[in-house]
Amino acid sequence: MTDKVDFGYEQVPPAEKGARVRSVFDRVARRYDLMNDLMSLGLHRVWKATAIAIARPRPGERMLDVAAGSGDLALALSKRVSPSGEVWLTDLNRLMLERGRDRLLDAGALAPAVQCDAERLPFPAAYFDCVTVGFGLRNMTRKEIALAEMARVLKPGGRLVVLEFSKVWRPLASAYDLYSFRVLPWLGERVAGDAAAYRYLAESIRRHPDQAALKAMMEAAGLGAVEVFNLAAGAVAVHRAYRL
Repeated sequence: MTDKVDFGYEQVPPAEKGARVRSVFDRVARRYDLMNDLMSLGLHRVWKATAIAIARPRPGERMLDVAAGSGDLALALSKRVSPSGEVWLTDLNRLMLERGRDRLLDAGALAPAVQCDAERLPFPAAYFDCVTVGFGLRNMTRKEIALAEMARVLKPGGRLVVLEFSKVWRPLASAYDLYSFRVLPWLGERVAGDAAAYRYLAESIRRHPDQAALKAMMEAAGLGAVEVFNLAAGAVAVHRAYRL
C-alpha cells in the first residue's frame, strides 16, 4: 500500500487528506451552490437530473447519497421514493452535511444525515436499493475502498450511480485546461474568496481515473454490468453498476 495519496497535484500522507478535503469545503460551503452555477453555467443541474434518471429511483426504495454536499441529489431522490421510501445523506464535511440536511428539511423531506468517511460507512450490508455519489468520489482518500463500501451496503442487484468529472474529448482538452486553471481559480477568488480551493478542484479532476479506469475499479469492487454515460463531451460522466 502506498504511503502517499493525491491531494490535487500534491502527494500527502493518507491520514492527512481527509482533513485537507474538509478544510477546502469548510472554506467554500457558504458560496458552494452559487459557484456550481457559475462554474458550469447551470449545467450541473442537468447533469444531476441525468444521474437521477439513470439511477431510476422508485417509490418505496431505500437510497443512500454519499458525499451529499448541499443535497441536490438527495432532494431529487426523496421526491422519487416518497412517501414510503427513505433517503440517507452522508458527508465527510459537517458544514456541507448541515446545508444538505437543512435544504431537505426546508422542502419538507425528512432524511437522516450522518457525518462519516465513505471508506467506513456505518450501515449494515445489503441495506440500500441504490447508492449515489455526485462529484465526491475524486475527493476520497482511497477510492477503491470507498467503492467496495458502497457495494457492500447495496442489496444484491442494487445500483451504484457515480456522477463525476472525467476525461474530456481530446480536441477540447486545451480549452478545458485553460478554463480549469485560469478561469476557475479567478472565479473562486472573486466569488468565494478562495482561489486555492478551486485550483485544487481543477487538479483533483486531472488526478481522477478516466471513464475506463473507473469502470475497472467498480468491477474490482464487486459490481457488474457497468455502463458509462458521457456528458459534456466527456468532461462529466455517469457510471452505473449493479451489486453482484
